[in-house]
Amino acid sequence: MTSTIEAAIRQQLIDVFRAAQYPVTDPFELLPALPNGAATTFEAGDVTIGAMELGMEYADYQEYPYERVEPLVDDLMTGLRDDDRFS
Repeated sequence: MTSTIEAAIRQQLIDVFRAAQYPVTDPFELLPALPNGAATTFEAGDVTIGAMELGMEYADYQEYPYERVEPLVDDLMTGLRDDDRFS
């Protein structure tokens, strides 16, 4: 089940951040892509992750600039896995 939750969160991140205008040089450029702005949450199973949380708690995992959505989401997912968010 954990892999299903992880896959669902990953897909939500891709779906939302795909709408950003790339290249993205800092996290503030992602805000217009968020459907509820900074209050946007990503949810699957019992896992809820806020957009602000991604920007603040996982900033060390983000290496701007990003030319495409996939590397951004890969870095965010690495941070979430390292923090045991899916266990």
